[in-house]
Amino acid sequence: MTETRPRLKSLGRWLMWLLLAGVALQLFFVLRIALLLVLDPHSTAFMRSEAWRLASQSLVGTENWRWSHQWVDAEQISPNLKRAVIASEDAGFIEHAGVDWEAIEAAWEKNEHRQQLAEQRAERLQRQQARNPSASAAPQRPVRIIGGSTITQQLAKNLLLSGERTLLRKGQELVLALALETLLSKDRILELYLNSVEWGEGVFGAEAAAQRYFRKSAHQLSAHEAARLAVMLPRPKFFETRQNSAFLARRAATIVARMGDVSLP
Repeated sequence: MTETRPRLKSLGRWLMWLLLAGVALQLFFVLRIALLLVLDPHSTAFMRSEAWRLASQSLVGTENWRWSHQWVDAEQISPNLKRAVIASEDAGFIEHAGVDWEAIEAAWEKNEHRQQLAEQRAERLQRQQARNPSASAAPQRPVRIIGGSTITQQLAKNLLLSGERTLLRKGQELVLALALETLLSKDRILELYLNSVEWGEGVFGAEAAAQRYFRKSAHQLSAHEAARLAVMLPRPKFFETRQNSAFLARRAATIVARMGDVSLP
């Protein structure tokens, strides 16, 4: 009994410090978000992690190294791009409060279905391998996870969080998305997002993307050009090297058709 009490007191102190550290972290995040009311960020957590990744791969100073990012105000970004990104990434951007719970639920269902299909394929391959051991096994492609994240959630992740996929990080992303919606206007959130989102290897923001792919400023983008950029967002590095893909063209045409129904903040 005498040994148990000191241990409980020690555990209680550790829990208290952990709680205080968690509260301090949230206050730090809220302060960072509040500063966005008056300050434009020079970089984001995701940009810095990508710069470190490229540097660690010894790309700095070689012909493969490319880094492009230029902040432009919301008025200097074509309404076409704003509408295209909302139509492609977050159709409910104007209505939701930072989190689209229906989209998250739908994404979970799709991910579960994809995981089941992957498991069924793996079982079939195992049976085929058992019947014919000499046959070489085909490589299994990883299951592509759909996140169901809103524009606000993506901004929260890019601005302040790491790229790891854990439940704790996802929970923090949800909290930050709600804080962003509470402290900032929809127009400011969209401006921050379009200036920080990745559009290829070392290409960040609308201005850099417009210059990289169309040799023009972000405010000059046509509806079709804006739609092509919007379609790239879920997999920018993949589509960067596949600008002539049929899927990109078809999906861009679909986004152009939807853009007329999009209301801007």
